Amino acid sequence: MKNSLLVAALVALAVSACGKKEEPVAAQPAPTAQEQMKESAAQAVEAAKDSAKAAGDAAAAGAQVVKEEAAAAADATKEAAAAATEKADAAVEAVKEGAAAAAAEASQAVDAAKAAVSDAKDSAQK
Repeated sequence: MKNSLLVAALVALAVSACGKKEEPVAAQPAPTAQEQMKESAAQAVEAAKDSAKAAGDAAAAGAQVVKEEAAAAADATKEAAAAATEKADAAVEAVKEGAAAAAAEASQAVDAAKAAVSDAKDSAQK
């Protein structure tokens, strides 16, 4: 029995000697107010950078929308101008045709008046 107690004590001693010993963890000091302010300032700078980038992206998107709307308005204006030009050309042609018809009628009236005057002269001479 003495031998078994001796063996058990040796085994316990060997196991404890081979075991991993951990060093006690030292408590980390709390960050100072200056370190906390630096961290807060760094976070604020990052947030400001993100906000500026988002604002830039929004401005670029807005400019693109305005550009597209301006192009659409310009196209609509061109189309309206083309339609107005076509209507004006048609009106000019109608006026030209009307003037030509009026001139032809006036010419016929003049010819008829000349013929009437000539007939009247002939009748007066007889």
